[in-house]
Amino acid sequence: MAITQAMCTSFKQALLDGEMDFSSDTVQTFKIALYTSSATIDATTTAYSVTNEVSGTGYTAGGNTLTVVAPTTSGTTAFLDFADTTWSSATITARGALIYKSGGGDPAVAVLDFGADKTSTAGDFTIQFPTADASNEIIRLA
Repeated sequence: MAITQAMCTSFKQALLDGEMDFSSDTVQTFKIALYTSSATIDATTTAYSVTNEVSGTGYTAGGNTLTVVAPTTSGTTAFLDFADTTWSSATITARGALIYKSGGGDPAVAVLDFGADKTSTAGDFTIQFPTADASNEIIRLA
């Protein structure tokens, strides 16, 4: 079992098919779910699943709703950002996460690999997204 950081292949196709909309006036909701080290999620992941999702105090299945920061460009690269998200007063251990579009089959966007188990004990568990620029952002098209 493994978590491998990647932009999901099905997401790339959904972009080309016009099924994903990250604009600031969109009605689409994006979420982030946390997973244990027993999860197998990678570029081939096509949708959110509860299999090996974390459980614990302060965490609800399906994860947190993300706030999308409108897409922008720098040079020839387009990218978008999400506001950091926190599970408050949480007691959980996670090895990775899945960003997905909520509804319509919950299609996968990207897999995050934390590199090791991350734990919070009756404290904040925060996902801090990279700097919003053409070199570092979590979702970018160069």
